Amino acid sequence: MEYNKLGQTDNEVSKICLGTMTWGEQNTESEAHEQLNYAVDAGINFIDTAEMYPVAPKAETQGLTESYIGSWLAKRQDRDKLIIASKVCAQQDWLPYLRNGEAKLDKKNIHAALDASLKRLQTDYIDLYQMHWPERDTNFFGKLGYYHAPEKDGVAIAETLDVLGGLVKEGKIRTIGISNETAWGCAEYLRVANEQNLPRIVSIQNPYNLLNRTFEIGLSEFSHREQVGLLAYSPLAFGVLSGKYLNDAKPAGTRLILFDRFTRYTNPQATTATEAYVILAKENGLDPSQMALAYINSRPFLTSNIIGATTMEQLKTDIESINVKLTKDTIRAIEDIHEKIPNPSP
Repeated sequence: MEYNKLGQTDNEVSKICLGTMTWGEQNTESEAHEQLNYAVDAGINFIDTAEMYPVAPKAETQGLTESYIGSWLAKRQDRDKLIIASKVCAQQDWLPYLRNGEAKLDKKNIHAALDASLKRLQTDYIDLYQMHWPERDTNFFGKLGYYHAPEKDGVAIAETLDVLGGLVKEGKIRTIGISNETAWGCAEYLRVANEQNLPRIVSIQNPYNLLNRTFEIGLSEFSHREQVGLLAYSPLAFGVLSGKYLNDAKPAGTRLILFDRFTRYTNPQATTATEAYVILAKENGLDPSQMALAYINSRPFLTSNIIGATTMEQLKTDIESINVKLTKDTIRAIEDIHEKIPNPSP
């Protein structure tokens, strides 16, 4: 396994992070524990979850993922060697059951969310606590255009960061991260931290894969200049880049078949690009999933690549991508495809 520094801290996280959002929906508690044991044995020390998980989110299962991790942690003696990341939700109409539909990023809600997460995780602290998405109305979750609506800004970033700073002082969280953020949001978190002597964000968890490289446009420079590294989520575009959905295949039990809400990576342009990437992988004797993951692993702005799997076979394939090093010719061929079909699934 390879490791990177988390922001400007001395904490080193594995370049492969274990994502958990299927646990409690597509995976049982025992399967979650099996994945965790295998991942840690493979050198992974970084585990990412969220109060909202599992996905697809619903009231009946909310929090199960953290509970599964908690029951696993309770059996172990190495909590201090693991980096556990979780997230707090901002308000969304499709989460009416979370804190009575008022899951704002203010003191009351952040404290309630964190205490609940700590209880489910059976731990005294969370190593990396992330804002799952911005509270203000901006362009994330596939929305490209920005339309200024200051009346929807909600809780100011300065107020949120002040709350988080207090929790760092209390020792309930160690570091702070953002997720599904924009370049302006990242800059604002850094500005407020600098001006008010509050903790700096150490990471940004945004989507990044061969079908969606929009992170490179406005955010990757922050990773280099400010040491706010990318935690890449959906690195296989919900499994699309494995090629398993090509030719109208509908493999049973897979996310895109179980949940029809996930259409981000299945438009005609994305399918055409996926076909090209899968052909390229096979021409070079590579597993398509491992090629897609290896490309992300090679990016200089990456801190960690968040993989997720529903089967042990998938998990082993994904973790093994750390040992796949792409040749210059393969990377050039990937770039050629990207130039012809850039970001078909932003």
